[in-house]
This record gives sequence, C-alpha cells and structure tokens, in this order.
Amino acid sequence: MAGLTKIEEYLIDLGISYEEIGASTWLVEDAARGLPRIVISYADPVVVIRANLMTAPATGREEFFAELLTLNGEDLLHGAYALDGDEVVIVDTLEYADMDKSEFEASLDAIGFALAEHYPLLSRYKN
Repeated sequence: MAGLTKIEEYLIDLGISYEEIGASTWLVEDAARGLPRIVISYADPVVVIRANLMTAPATGREEFFAELLTLNGEDLLHGAYALDGDEVVIVDTLEYADMDKSEFEASLDAIGFALAEHYPLLSRYKN
C-alpha cells in the first residue's frame, strides 16, 4: 500500500467504507459498522476524528449542556462532546506517529457507539 497514509491503510485493513474528501481528509460512512458521517483529518502531528451530532437547543440549554458534560465524564471511552458554533460535535484526537490500528479502531468504534447510544437521549432536547 505504498503512498497511502496510515489512516487509509487502517481503513482498508478494517474494511471500513470511506472516501477522500480533501487533502488529508476522509469521510467514513459505514452504516454496517455503525459509523455515520465521521470525518477523519490529519494535520501533523494529530489525527482528528469528528462527527456532528445535532444543533444545540435554543431552550433548555443548561440541562442539555449538563447532560453532555455528564456523558463526557461517565460514558465516553474516547473523545468528548464539544461545541462548534451552535453545533454539538463529538471529537477525538490521536497522535499520528504513535497511533496503531487497534487504537484507531477503538476511537472509531467508541464514537460510533456514542452516536448510536447518546443521540436518542440528547435528541429529547431538540426544539
């Protein structure tokens, strides 16, 4: 697999469906693995794995953000929920030089699991 980044090699080895959407940026859309619309980008020295969850609610924000913080502290194995403007995202970072395939896979799986498990809980706050 000469010429491929470790990221592409790992995606191929793991059988994960993806497409390159920009320089050093990939979109993973693999419903069979529970990985919906996850963007992976590489900006030396880090790999950023990120997915949009939803728009933050206009009302009930305090309770919503308290719920996100609780999930961050108690239920996420990799990454954290964050805000990008008004969008709630889940993001994880890995150091490219030391990243191995199992660490990469664990990060993707944890984000996919969090999206599947937490969205029904958090979507109650949608206005």
